[in-house]
Formats: sequence, C-alpha cells, structure tokens
Amino acid sequence: MNRDIASMTAPKGPTFQPLYKQIKDLLLERIALGEWPPGTFIPSEAALAASYNVSVGTLRKALDELVSDNVVVRRQGKGTAVATHDADRALFRFFNVVRHNGERSLPISRVLNRQRRPATTAERDALDLPPGAEVIHIRRVRELTGNPTLLEDIVLDAATFAAIETQPEILPNTLYQLYQNQYGATVAHADEQLVAVCANEQDIAQLGVESGEPLIEIRRVARDYQDAPIELRVSRLATGEYCYSNRL
Repeated sequence: MNRDIASMTAPKGPTFQPLYKQIKDLLLERIALGEWPPGTFIPSEAALAASYNVSVGTLRKALDELVSDNVVVRRQGKGTAVATHDADRALFRFFNVVRHNGERSLPISRVLNRQRRPATTAERDALDLPPGAEVIHIRRVRELTGNPTLLEDIVLDAATFAAIETQPEILPNTLYQLYQNQYGATVAHADEQLVAVCANEQDIAQLGVESGEPLIEIRRVARDYQDAPIELRVSRLATGEYCYSNRL
C-alpha cells in the first residue's frame, strides 16, 4: 500500500458517532484517492474490519451505505467491487426523462457542435473555476423514439478535459463512462434544479416546438466522490410526450 495512503487510512479512533459513518468516509477516501480503481474488488469485509479494528457488522453497515450510494456493488460469490459507469447503468441512473405513462426509452444523442471558449461567470461558479478559465462546450440533441426531445448544453473544465474538444471524433451516448475511463473522473452524484421556461428560437429549431411552448429546464452539476464539480449540464425538455420523473 502507498505509504501516504496508509497513513491516512490506517485504523484510527473515531472522533464521533456513529462509528460506521467514519468507516464509510475512510473507505470512500481510499476509493477517491485511486487505491481501488473502478471495477476492482476491495478487500473482504473480514479483512477490512480487522484493519480498522471494528466488528464485521459495523464494516458491513458502512459498505451497505456505499452500495446505496452506487459507489460499490456486491458481486454474488465474488465480493464487493468499486462501481463502474457502464453505459446502461450510467444512463438509467442519471436519465430521468420518461413518457407520461412512465415508459422509459433509450435516448440517442446527436452532437450539434463542441468548442473551447472562455467560461462565463455562472459556469465558473458552478464548476469552481478561477478567473480566466476556459471550458469545453458541447451542444447536442437527444432523441427519444426518433423524436428530438432534449436540447443539452454540457460544459467541462478545459484544463481537465481539453481533448474532448476533438476526441473522440464521435462522442459516446453516455459521457459519464468516457469521463471515468479516459480522465479518471467518476460522477458519484449530481445536484439538479428544475425550472419552467418558454421555448426560444434554438428550442424551436432543434426540438420542433412552438414559440412560447412550456419546457422544463434541468440544470445539473455532476460531482465526484469528494463533491468536486465535474460537469455542468443544462437540458431543455419538450414536455408534449415526456416528463421528468425521479423516485425519492
């Protein structure tokens, strides 16, 4: 084990209760530091419990929360692995657009343009960027059952994601998998805000909606394990056949 990681993750006396919460935080820190990369198995519950000098029950409760948070997954007969953003898992975990009857469809993405440009003030605030920072801006349309339904603006820190301006030539449908595999940036959770807006000229052109038609604007900041922002995404949803649905 790396000496620096070991010094931070060696068994420590918890400073607060409940104990399993501190164990969870220590495990999460090791994952965030890359000691266990996505797709790899972590040590057994018994081994981890012994290393932290806690009961297996306490350790299991910490892992249960990491499972609920989609940080790790249990593989029957194999152990517990750090979660990966495979295409289907990432898509359906973060894609909350369904038909009014609840039916889900796979979105198909069509990129309109991508460019490197100076960040706006709002983008710097959302992504914790310094003055003068640049971003990669991707605009795309997402189609459901062949109909344009979402117009998306995706903004990334150019210092981290510079190559995305041109590579890959064809962007994958699920960008979170690309962030993880190519840049080591894992989206662990996201903050979203929904507001009602009226269709503008770009919405009319790309989504085929009427002028002034009501849309839902979804503003999402995707964050990593340590709550640092990775991506700002603003999506405008045509609501004729679809709605935003999230189970709490």
